[in-house]
Amino acid sequence: MKVPLLDLKPQYRSLKKELDEALIKVAESQYFILGPEVDEMEKEFAQFLGAKYALGVSSGTDALLLSLMALGIGEGDEVIVPTYSFFATAGVVARLNAKPVLADCEPVTMNIDPNDIEHRITKKTKAIIPVHLYGQSADMDAIMKIARKHNLYVIEDGAQAISAQYKDGRAVGTIGDFGCYSFFPSKNLGCFGDGGLIVTNNDKIEHIARIMRVHGGEPKYYHHVIGGNFRIDALQAAVLRVKLPHLNSWSQKRRENAAVYKNAFIAHGLAEETGKVKFDSKNKVLLPKAVFENSGHTNHHIYNQYIIRVEKRDELRAFLAKNEIASEIYYPVPFHLQKCFDYLGYKKGDFPNAEFAADKSLALPIFPELTDEQIEFVVEKIAEFVKK
Repeated sequence: MKVPLLDLKPQYRSLKKELDEALIKVAESQYFILGPEVDEMEKEFAQFLGAKYALGVSSGTDALLLSLMALGIGEGDEVIVPTYSFFATAGVVARLNAKPVLADCEPVTMNIDPNDIEHRITKKTKAIIPVHLYGQSADMDAIMKIARKHNLYVIEDGAQAISAQYKDGRAVGTIGDFGCYSFFPSKNLGCFGDGGLIVTNNDKIEHIARIMRVHGGEPKYYHHVIGGNFRIDALQAAVLRVKLPHLNSWSQKRRENAAVYKNAFIAHGLAEETGKVKFDSKNKVLLPKAVFENSGHTNHHIYNQYIIRVEKRDELRAFLAKNEIASEIYYPVPFHLQKCFDYLGYKKGDFPNAEFAADKSLALPIFPELTDEQIEFVVEKIAEFVKK
């Protein structure tokens, strides 16, 4: 049985008529950059997320970059970020000649550990970027408490977590000063190319970000600030408007698939429960845990990725590939061990939880159209490998 990591074709087929009509409508309008399609998209996303403002941008990376620029962060400033994340989280800070100050992750969620943030704050610290990794919220109560105490900005990196909720029901991305999302095609809500979104409830910084999205011009050709070309195009906005009404059902299906995985791993004797952080005779596979699942709200964890941890990760991945089961490693090298960040002065062993995650984590297929039979096949093959 062949099991792909992601198959976008079934989703497209299910929405083909609506998507094709939306694309043709934009083509006939010949209005490709910003414009009414983007305006409507922004209104719909703001309402969906419960934010005052939503701003369509060119990518999730540019959402982070523009947020930092709008807050005036630059040379000499420090921004605290997790060492375990997609490169953009730290890369955007370095691009502005600010210093990424790294923090370890929690052992269960692999999100930034609030206990490792506060002692890294200096008089140069301007912001914290928590990442809602793999589709689950970071501990925003603790992070916001630290930020308020030290008068710091919070930019939420929700690239993998649109539609995920925090324990009080708020959408992740709407809690800090800015929330940033990615619509890269492989995300749980993807467009037909690159695209991103910023949300905020702050009038002043929204206005600055909106101006900076178009090179800092207001009105056109009159520049009081320097921005960039961070515009989303109308074709991507049209695709997202078709897909948005289906997002919650897709997220729910990912959660259901995660439950099938959990039950199958337990049935095969590979795990006894979720959230374990050490291997033992009853937990040869460490399963992800949705930490805010019992607080009465839905869609806490939307499983943009389903991450297990296993001792012989690379050997298992090769075994799965031989059996036509796709998998992926997110992320094999934490920031403190990346060559480009040698100048920060970190060394191996500085962030043990992140290094454990980088060495042991493996992403399994979790997309909404995945069948129970495919999931069972994946777990059977993992059991076959482990029991050898």
